[in-house]
Amino acid sequence: MHQQPTRPSAADDSRPPWAGHEPFPQARVGSSVPAAAHAHKPPTPPRAPIDLPSAEDTLRIADRSARRAGRPTTTPPTGTTPRAQHPPTARPASDLPPTHATLICVALPGLAISGEHGQLTGRALEGFYRGGRRLLARCQVRVAGREPLLVQARMTGADRARFVGTLRATPDSGPDPDVIVERIRNADGTERITLHNATLRPLRLPVEVALGTDLADLGAIAAGRAGPELPATVHDSGLRWTSADGGACVTAHPTPADALASAGLLRWELDLPPGETTTVELRVRPDAAGPLRAVGQTATSPFTPARATGDDPRVAALLQAAVDDLHALLLRDRGHPSDTYLAAGAPWRCGMAPAEALAAARMTLPLGTRLAAGTLRALARTQLTGPGAQQGLIPGPRRDAGAFLPPACTGTEATLLFPVLLAEARRWGLPERETLELLPAAERCLTWLRTTVGDGTYLPDPPQGGPIRCETQAHAHRAAVLGADLLDAHGRPGGTELRQWAETARKAFRTDFWIEDRSGGRPTAALAPGGRPLPHLGSCAVHLLDTGLLGGGLHAPGLLDKAQTQQLARLLGSPAMDAGWGLRGLGAKEAGHNPFGHRTGAVRVHETALAVAGLAAAEYEKEAANLLRGLVDAAEHFGHRLPEMFAGEQRSAGSAPLPHPAACRPAATAAASVILLLTTLAGIRPDVPAGTVTLRPVRSAPLGEIGLTGLRVADAPFAVRVSRLGLAMVEEAADDLQLGV
Repeated sequence: MHQQPTRPSAADDSRPPWAGHEPFPQARVGSSVPAAAHAHKPPTPPRAPIDLPSAEDTLRIADRSARRAGRPTTTPPTGTTPRAQHPPTARPASDLPPTHATLICVALPGLAISGEHGQLTGRALEGFYRGGRRLLARCQVRVAGREPLLVQARMTGADRARFVGTLRATPDSGPDPDVIVERIRNADGTERITLHNATLRPLRLPVEVALGTDLADLGAIAAGRAGPELPATVHDSGLRWTSADGGACVTAHPTPADALASAGLLRWELDLPPGETTTVELRVRPDAAGPLRAVGQTATSPFTPARATGDDPRVAALLQAAVDDLHALLLRDRGHPSDTYLAAGAPWRCGMAPAEALAAARMTLPLGTRLAAGTLRALARTQLTGPGAQQGLIPGPRRDAGAFLPPACTGTEATLLFPVLLAEARRWGLPERETLELLPAAERCLTWLRTTVGDGTYLPDPPQGGPIRCETQAHAHRAAVLGADLLDAHGRPGGTELRQWAETARKAFRTDFWIEDRSGGRPTAALAPGGRPLPHLGSCAVHLLDTGLLGGGLHAPGLLDKAQTQQLARLLGSPAMDAGWGLRGLGAKEAGHNPFGHRTGAVRVHETALAVAGLAAAEYEKEAANLLRGLVDAAEHFGHRLPEMFAGEQRSAGSAPLPHPAACRPAATAAASVILLLTTLAGIRPDVPAGTVTLRPVRSAPLGEIGLTGLRVADAPFAVRVSRLGLAMVEEAADDLQLGV
């Protein structure tokens, strides 16, 4: 099995090295002053600006007082330059903060990771990154010798965060702050620091920004192996740092009055008239690199500007956040810049993960087929073509499968997803020329499937002799059925053999992978070597409901019969699996259940969305609606920006979903799941080659009336509305597209 080296991630390892860390240290704030201590006086217009002390002046004043009292001093000896405090040179992994407590701005390949305190302190993950390298670790702002008191920190978009702090700058200002400090931090490497004078007097504000970096790789930082801060040099209107692997610089506008390389300080003396503002902008860049041009912020974005309206106002915010996250995670194929695909998630997985990239592209087909085409072309170039048993395989790393099963090869999943995505992209309107271009790679995937199965009934998981997983058979069966349909449509051989194998596997699966019990039975998670079933109930069973789209708005047949599907729907809707916020990865009654276990109990957003879509397609709308509403409720607690997973703790009155400390947020499959959920409500099932689109909406209308605009079917705008009665109506579509039955 070909394995690609990967860094540890929440999705790939049972115990990531950054688990068990402590929260961010609190920012230093000034002491509070009781309101009663200040008498409010009528304002008097000043004759001259107030000249406020710098940080060094403040230290010297404090040291004079300390010397009089016989206490130790803090300033260095006369004639030396004070150095900024550097973070420790080595940090154990347990000191790293949970990702849920950070504000992660993403516009790949750029990242800006901040604590909720607003200052970049150089600790843990904080800093500006490009291409996985931390260009700037510290960016600490002091005004009049003090750090502003943070009053708000929030994301204002997928790529930017806003921090607002206040200061009482004048001695007689009373309890109300008179200087407001706003910082807008952007993943493209810019930070705008804006100061507002809220007084009736002009102010002269000394402003200092302490900068520093280690130029460390994100992987080294995650493992606690970041080195010490590097010495800076004065560069242009800012500072510069270099290492054996490259360098980075920070330039400032306006040009600082003073730049102290030894202390890593930039200084300004800013004059603010009453009620006025002034701004300092910092630009962080790698050496010899220009401004960041993120793929999602260019005119070549593969997504249409989809919008949602309806009775539930949350759907608009949910869809907007999802589309923003998808744009933020876009990457270009280096050798073929016109081809784009989605990174798996930030901060840990900012690169190609084949199975996740294909799954996310499939769920975003309602936004257009360009992402699907780019993802398929990029992965077709990685396909193994040499002789041997792996010919046709799309390589992928291993992924931990929890306590019950050994790691699974995501290359198997990606290879089986490739022909499925191509077949469904064709139904949504992928041009025939591009379909034919990608068809040989899909044929090689299907040939690998038939060769690997051989004379057997099931597709084995590597290594040989290992367990036969339930979800792998679901992926293989779907690939065979949709792949056969794709081959037949283009007059290629092999479709008959694939259908015959799928039918044989279907008949055997319904016996071999089903455990009868007094409660009605359940699917087995896997067959151990020797055929012994592993009976634990987990979210892997949802893949049995994800059968794929055929022509005429029909879904492909599934591995379960009608009675078994009904029983599975009942199990997925039970309190053991439905946490009230989404679907648990492992049932609450199963041995080894851990609500934080990313394969043993946490709610995985992607699998919950697949469950909603599969249950709705099988007409088990009650169970689908409950899972859907739970996930929408959870999204509200996450600011409508869903993480890849969160704890599967049971929902109760007044509770909130618990974040997973190592989850990616944003994550491609989580953001793409929103597209799948909303289009499932409308039941959009296109068949562009046949010139039709069929609507099978969820008749119970669990979110009330909903309208979706800016979608794309047959490479043309598409809009649909579903009423409170569950009736769907097309409001915009291609002229030659007919409404199917």
